[in-house]
Amino acid sequence: MRENQPSVSLSSLPTQNSSFVAHRYVRLLLVAIAIAGCLLAIRAALAYGVAHVFTTYALISGNVAAAQKAIQLTPKDAEAHFADAAVLSASGATDQSLAEINQAVILRPADYRLWWQLGLLRDQTGDTAGALLAFAEAIKRAPYYAQPRWDRGNVLVRSQQYDAGFRDLIDAAQSNPELMPGLIDLAWGLSRGDVKLTEELAQIKTEKMRIAFARILARDGKVLEAIAEFGSPGNIPAALKREMTDHLLAKNAFHEAFEVWKSAHAPSPGNELREAAIYDGGFEGSLSFDEGGFSWRVPRDLQATSISQDPSQPHSGAMSLRIDFSGNSNATLVQLILLEPSRRYRINFAARSQDVVTGGLPYLDVSNASGDLKRLGQSAPLAEGTTNWRPYSFEFTSTPATSAVFLRLQRQTCSMSPCPIFGSVSLDSFSIEQLN
Repeated sequence: MRENQPSVSLSSLPTQNSSFVAHRYVRLLLVAIAIAGCLLAIRAALAYGVAHVFTTYALISGNVAAAQKAIQLTPKDAEAHFADAAVLSASGATDQSLAEINQAVILRPADYRLWWQLGLLRDQTGDTAGALLAFAEAIKRAPYYAQPRWDRGNVLVRSQQYDAGFRDLIDAAQSNPELMPGLIDLAWGLSRGDVKLTEELAQIKTEKMRIAFARILARDGKVLEAIAEFGSPGNIPAALKREMTDHLLAKNAFHEAFEVWKSAHAPSPGNELREAAIYDGGFEGSLSFDEGGFSWRVPRDLQATSISQDPSQPHSGAMSLRIDFSGNSNATLVQLILLEPSRRYRINFAARSQDVVTGGLPYLDVSNASGDLKRLGQSAPLAEGTTNWRPYSFEFTSTPATSAVFLRLQRQTCSMSPCPIFGSVSLDSFSIEQLN
């Protein structure tokens, strides 16, 4: 009955066993290769991580040794060569820096930033042609980035290639509006103060560019030219009017500043917009810490003092100014007044006191707005204790060099320090008159 059982060939057993062993060794070899690959990858990752730490430290601290250690760990890392170039350049090793940035470009030629830095370094060494080639490569790779085009434009302008240079500068400023003032300032300097030539070089056509140019003109005291950018003072944006007024006042261009300031303020009863007049002498308009020019100026850093408009019992109109003192006060109130030299004037106002106690009473004075700030006249001290409205006046003569004065609330010098003051003072009905 055994003839139906399958037979086994003994001769086939060694062959099958050999095949099994071979496959086993192949699998072991593949596993070993995979493990080796993982170890190499881990090692490379660790090297890159450590190199990145050295690179960051080098850029922050300017440590050349740290940058070079990063290169030893990752010699084919463009960022390590870039860091080395940066710290070498900062230390004055320009030639070595150029070699490193060149190596970074070779390792990562698609990075516009590396070409841009190469252009900057070449420009520093006087290699104008090489700088322009590097900037061109940077622009090719990042055509909408402003900085490479801006730097190339500056190199071209310095090389007296003005048309090409300003094309680059204008394109860069259109891409990044923050560069616009620099563009116009450069054109203004190259034109030697020629308004028309500046407009042509910088292509000043938009309102933003006119505003930027007007700021530069005002900074240099060219108020008429600044106004001409807008046709008339009334067309100048309000924020720019304040800037222009401040620039002009800083240069003691009082009459020009007054014209600009006046265009931002509508005349109304009591608010005379003319020379030798006190603006809002009755305190009917709103007070603001931000006001300047020829309005009342209320300082922000008041100590032990509050200033407010008071509708109760004004001397005239609907409001008076109330000043409440509560200690060692540094209260002051200022208005700039435009007037004529070598003329005699009288200041008139009204004041009242409520429970004022102090060793240094308030008073009003007038002083030159420029030069030595010489005091030209002052009022009697305001009354102590409690009083009803009282009229005050005092006279002064402007010097031959006086074109504007400060009218200020001051305090008498005390015999003791600190010198506290308590109570309230109200002011109203300011005016000025010319006597001769």
